[in-house]
Amino acid sequence: MEVFIEPIGRLINEFTKLPGVGQKTAQRYAYRIISMPEGEARAFAEAILGVKQRVHFCKICGNFTEGEVCDICRLRDPSVICVVKEPKDVIALEKLHEFKGVYHVLHGVIDPMNGVGPNDIRIRELLSRVQEGNVSEVIMATNPDVEGEATAMYIAKLLKPLGVTVTRLSRGIPIGS
Repeated sequence: MEVFIEPIGRLINEFTKLPGVGQKTAQRYAYRIISMPEGEARAFAEAILGVKQRVHFCKICGNFTEGEVCDICRLRDPSVICVVKEPKDVIALEKLHEFKGVYHVLHGVIDPMNGVGPNDIRIRELLSRVQEGNVSEVIMATNPDVEGEATAMYIAKLLKPLGVTVTRLSRGIPIGS
């Protein structure tokens, strides 16, 4: 005998597909939705469907956008490109209000242990942007873990013959702190 009736069990199962959501959290989410007024539950469902229908990746940088090209690519200085792993990294950097260039979202990093090679992420697109445009600098902002470092070094090696300056975000604690 199932512990949950079918509609509740199905909803719990769907929530457990989200990253970081286990069985107990999924149950809490399901119970919360059950207790919502009909209009609130409908608005929640429509927000999910709306995101799936209207949000996609910018054809230039790979960040989230509703249009063909995101506002960052349309309005910013294209001569400096900051390379990040995923769209959430763009959001984190944008919250600092410091960077005035554009981004390039790889949608992953080179990770041979999980079968992800250079052709599985958006490296070719980055090389095309550098070759086609007036790019003077590429800032590598991948994570400082093994995969992020390997990806940054691989891309830097590919960019070197193109004559573009490749830099890396600084990290760590300054000396004397």
